Amino acid sequence: MFTKYYVTGGTGFLGRAVLNELKDKAGIRVLVPENEPAADLPPGVEAVRGDVRSESSLERFFEGADSRSCVIHMAGIVSIASEPDDRIFPVNVGGTRNVLRQCERRNTGRLIYVSSVHAIPERPKGTVMTEDTIFAPGLVSGPYAASKATATALVFKAAARGLDACVVFPSGIIGPEDPGTGSLSRMLRACLKGHLPFAVRGGYDFVDVRDAAAGIAACAERGTAGRGYILSGHYASVHEILSTARRTLSRKGPILVLPAGLARAAAPYAEKISLRRHVTPFFTPYAVQVLQSNALFSCAAAAADLGYAPRPLEETIRDTVLQLAKQQ
Repeated sequence: MFTKYYVTGGTGFLGRAVLNELKDKAGIRVLVPENEPAADLPPGVEAVRGDVRSESSLERFFEGADSRSCVIHMAGIVSIASEPDDRIFPVNVGGTRNVLRQCERRNTGRLIYVSSVHAIPERPKGTVMTEDTIFAPGLVSGPYAASKATATALVFKAAARGLDACVVFPSGIIGPEDPGTGSLSRMLRACLKGHLPFAVRGGYDFVDVRDAAAGIAACAERGTAGRGYILSGHYASVHEILSTARRTLSRKGPILVLPAGLARAAAPYAEKISLRRHVTPFFTPYAVQVLQSNALFSCAAAAADLGYAPRPLEETIRDTVLQLAKQQ
């Protein structure tokens, strides 16, 4: 369908899984930030150094792009911190605006923007959430969600102007081969080392990185222009996830469940301790808030249009834990 794929964020956790999905495609170009290695990209993939915040580097990256090209824009800053990285809006919003400008100028064949379910306004508990909603920063909670909602709105506005663009909304991404950047992987690693004596009450919807990547690749081929697709997985409580992880490695012993109120009170102190130790925190006030939120997301649209079918969560946790255990 396309003769060339232009991928931003290809060196990240999800990005590497997407490149694996595209490995049989001809002509893949990846935008690689200056501070990230390009040596582990798949054979045949062209690396171009650049930054989505820089229009001049995007000019180089998009050289040759046309109506036969598909752009997959994944580059972004993910943060659950109380004081997130000050690059979050310049990268997530400004970078998306720059990519859109290039796509419209060059009349690219399709743009897939990888947003997040955090961009979807939360509805009351028990209500299933879909892609059919209004995207605005004032309707969501936290800087990360606000940045993704703002960027998502920009993409849909470009689609309304005639750009062939789709948006995908992965839920919490987990799975094997995580380099350790994901908050759940950091939590699992701490649990397996015996450094996590409790679980926070609550849970979320988690999707296997391999399934999210397959959904993105399918959207590039079969998605309907101007539509959004939730790529969710399965809901699980933190206790269920940790129990499955420990059972996978035959670890015994009870897991203490911390009540939500106590978790909210303790989270600010836990985050400060992690920052003092120069460790990226996974137990933060925003993380606790997310674990108490409504996480009922429907992936019916992706199933119908893309053939999307997430694997059982227990398989994902097993594969993730076995990979983490090898790294210890």
